[in-house]
Amino acid sequence: MRYKQLPLGEMQTNAYVLETNDQQCIVIDPGAEWDQIVAYLEENHLEPLAILLTHAHFDHIGAIDELRARYQIPVYCHENEQDWLLDPEKNSSYLGSLPITVKPADHLFTKGETLRLGSFLLEIIETPGHSPGSVSIYCKEMQAVFSGDTLFRLSIGRADFYGGNHAQLLASIKEKLLKLPEDTVVLPGHGIASTIGYEQANNPFLQRA
Repeated sequence: MRYKQLPLGEMQTNAYVLETNDQQCIVIDPGAEWDQIVAYLEENHLEPLAILLTHAHFDHIGAIDELRARYQIPVYCHENEQDWLLDPEKNSSYLGSLPITVKPADHLFTKGETLRLGSFLLEIIETPGHSPGSVSIYCKEMQAVFSGDTLFRLSIGRADFYGGNHAQLLASIKEKLLKLPEDTVVLPGHGIASTIGYEQANNPFLQRA
């Protein structure tokens, strides 16, 4: 199992393609430039099974409808943000020049759960704070967690958008993510990868919290 990081759009949001050796894949947070995602999938002869969202801010959802229509695959997001896909104020796209809406999700995460899609086994960890429905997607087999905009290398997510809560964000990181093995790779929604152990020891936002 492996992953490909694709920084896309004006915000350079990381879309991820999580792949297996049998050419199946899952797309995480396709925020923009759907044609680049399609080009990567077709170049590598990958069959997408689903789209998973760590949260529903505009820069993580912009390419959903094109990918879903092309591949006829379901979209998963947390129930707390199911209406955000349709609401430019909640998904914060109203702050930019072009409000973004996409069709409703096909499946909703209602709590932390284990998700099996094909040969993928993923743990959905509720990590609210950056937004009410933020989740982190943990792949034990790959020793990696897709943290969305909750935890970054030497930083943490913002909590000043609609529905954000700084105290809740810190609690999510400390009580959920920092409980993962120290060698777990952190794959954030923006920027470069890190590890849980590195963030625990060096992240200034966690040291002073």
